[in-house]
Amino acid sequence: MRLRLFIYFAVIVLVTIISMLFFATLGLANEVRSYMFRGGMYKTSGIIEQLQNLYITNGSWQGAETFFHSPMQGHGWGNQGTGQMMGAMMRQHLILTDEDGRILADSSDSNPSGKVDVQDLRTATPIEIENTTIGYLIAVDGMTFSTEDESFLVGRLTSAALTAGLIAGAISLVLALFLAYRLLRPVQALSQAAQQLGSGNLTQRAPILGNDELAELSRTFNLMASSLEDAEQSRKAMTADIAHELRTPLAVQRANLEALQDGVFPLTTENLESILEQNMLLTRLVEDLNTLALVDSGKLELQRSGTSFPELVKSVMDRYQSHALSAGIQLTLQLDPAQDGMTLLSIDPLRIEQIIGNLLSNAFRYTPENGRIELRITSNKESVQLTVHDSGEGIPPEALPHIFERFYRADRSRSRALGGSGLGLAIARKLAEAHGGELNAGNHPTGGAVFTLILAKS
Repeated sequence: MRLRLFIYFAVIVLVTIISMLFFATLGLANEVRSYMFRGGMYKTSGIIEQLQNLYITNGSWQGAETFFHSPMQGHGWGNQGTGQMMGAMMRQHLILTDEDGRILADSSDSNPSGKVDVQDLRTATPIEIENTTIGYLIAVDGMTFSTEDESFLVGRLTSAALTAGLIAGAISLVLALFLAYRLLRPVQALSQAAQQLGSGNLTQRAPILGNDELAELSRTFNLMASSLEDAEQSRKAMTADIAHELRTPLAVQRANLEALQDGVFPLTTENLESILEQNMLLTRLVEDLNTLALVDSGKLELQRSGTSFPELVKSVMDRYQSHALSAGIQLTLQLDPAQDGMTLLSIDPLRIEQIIGNLLSNAFRYTPENGRIELRITSNKESVQLTVHDSGEGIPPEALPHIFERFYRADRSRSRALGGSGLGLAIARKLAEAHGGELNAGNHPTGGAVFTLILAKS
């Protein structure tokens, strides 16, 4: 890549040099010829100015011949610089013509006549007044510049231009090499980091050099690498948690079955009850994992139907009332005065029941005896909101960011029987997101945890 970029720079430099020499050579001969033909080597600009003054004074070219041959008679030559202009005229063969090329005066001929060739007028110096050409001044001595001399001069100038171009090209190529190195260094570092990441080293990060687009690309790469590392750590942790969650009920089942097989426990309904409980626990865990897998893969099919959300919440609450009474917990539901009990939402009622059931199970788990659990439904034009507020100790601040993680328990001292598998809240959030909604957690200002389910109206 670096070599390719250097070659690109080199091609650009060479094309620039060749183009410069090509177009310079095309115009160089004409410019040299024009400069020499117009007497540029003899600085005739002062003579042009005096001729313009003569024309303006006389209103015509009358007196031009006298001006050329008797300058001391007073036709504008008495000002500063007369000596230099006289010397110039003495060294040059000058011809003055009108705008049509008819010869008006000749510094080497006191009786000029005839007309100059149109080709000569193209290289002559025009005499203009108010952008109107009134005549031409031809430096005949300049035209003695031979073709060989012209070719020699053009060749020397071209050689000088080529030398300058090559030097400039060499400097440009050195700069191109330096720029290629500077530009590709972060790309090379990013490529090496990507190779390390591809080989499984998820801790690899790309260095951030500067503050340009490549630096932004490195930042994006590092964010991606961090996400992959977090995902890999979550995968490993989840695998370990699944194994841990499965190990205990399987061990209990095996111990009870071996006891029954060895005759330690008699084969009775009561002894089979504990085995059945462990089997139900395993079944529930597998179902929860399957639900999460379906949601993660986007394969969970929602059976949506027009459902009254308040009525659905009431029906779930009714199933938990007996449990609330036995636990000495007050379970209540409050509706917004503006809430229409017949408001229909396009939802999967079974999955929404699962969300509400998981939230209530979590609330019962952390609500003390004689406590309370309050459910409240509010709505606006865009969404319906359900809050579940318990009177427990609330969620520890350090646990709040992780409360919806799989297999996470805010109270690690709780057993599986009391603390659950740690999948309920994770499933609840995933199901809410599958409905296009949200599920958030926090602590209420008056105390206790509060979970908020938001479902869009559609």
